[in-house]
Amino acid sequence: MIQPLLLCTDLDRTLIPNGTEPESPEARERFRRLVANPAITLAYVSGRDLGLVESAITHYALPRPDYLVGDVGTSLYARVADDWQPVEEWATEISKHWGEEGRARIRELFAEQPALRPQEPEKQGRFKLSYYTATDIDPDRLRSELSAILSDAAIPASLIWSLDALDGVGLLDVLPEQATKFHAVDFLMRKLDLDHRATLFSGDSGNDLEVLTSHIPSVLVANAHPRVRQEALARSKEHGFEDRLYCASGDWQGMNGNYSAGILEGVGHFRPDLIPLMAP
Repeated sequence: MIQPLLLCTDLDRTLIPNGTEPESPEARERFRRLVANPAITLAYVSGRDLGLVESAITHYALPRPDYLVGDVGTSLYARVADDWQPVEEWATEISKHWGEEGRARIRELFAEQPALRPQEPEKQGRFKLSYYTATDIDPDRLRSELSAILSDAAIPASLIWSLDALDGVGLLDVLPEQATKFHAVDFLMRKLDLDHRATLFSGDSGNDLEVLTSHIPSVLVANAHPRVRQEALARSKEHGFEDRLYCASGDWQGMNGNYSAGILEGVGHFRPDLIPLMAP
């Protein structure tokens, strides 16, 4: 009998092969066969909103997940038949930290920050404010300066910076303090009555780091930016979770470790009992 697995994965440049590196042939099909097993609960954990996730599922012929964490962790949906149902317990939980009033106040506080440029309206969310930054900015210094502003205003928030190397831009998401990808995955684990031994996360970018360097077993796909890999390794060591992070390198079952091939490699590392489900 196969033990259950909650398989959580980022989409862009993790499961979706929309980076510059090549995708291993058949990797997505092998991923599809893996997640078709009833022992596996599949969750997409993305910065995309629901509509953009649906577009990606169609365009890239992705398997439909059981759960969708969208908007960098600030929305959560369960799939019921072919429909999406918001998980209201999650919205209730994160709304305690700041609602419309807090969101408006943050937008006002950050309006005059020269390092920030608001992203398009469709990229904003009910519990998310998103900005563009320069790529060569010091993200630690930026977070420190903005955190001080939020602290003075008594607004608890998380600041998630990542680099979109493909488009040549830095991305900053401002979220309620307990509404990151990590908190959403942790909430989903508790909702399904699972622990970290029955969970695996995969990602590639800065907004995945909080999960990648946590107690949750995680895989960093081989096509991740070297800067993200370096920071993930350093932070996981600092937190004492080196054994919970696996960096895909390729040369596993004839695949290159990029995108879905990296996810499969990580599954094989943490759950070797599932390797037969991923056979070519």
